[in-house]
Amino acid sequence: MTYDLLNNISIDCDCDGNPAEPDIHDIGILAVAIDQASIDICFAAEGSESLHQRVERQNGLHTLEHAEEIGLGSRTYDLVDIDE
Repeated sequence: MTYDLLNNISIDCDCDGNPAEPDIHDIGILAVAIDQASIDICFAAEGSESLHQRVERQNGLHTLEHAEEIGLGSRTYDLVDIDE
């Protein structure tokens, strides 16, 4: 699973070997609901069986469960289709 870490943000890509100094410092971590939605969408996709098995085998949802328990966010979300 991925998280958006908003920390030490500069105008340059992480791949830059000589990035500019950060203009924005620690904002925090964007997580939980966006990650829960991502995993739900992947699990519902055709061909997701091996991913689903690996996430379950690795106890991969533990991070999201714990994040919600300690107040980093909620795993509840509303998915909005913008094509409607």
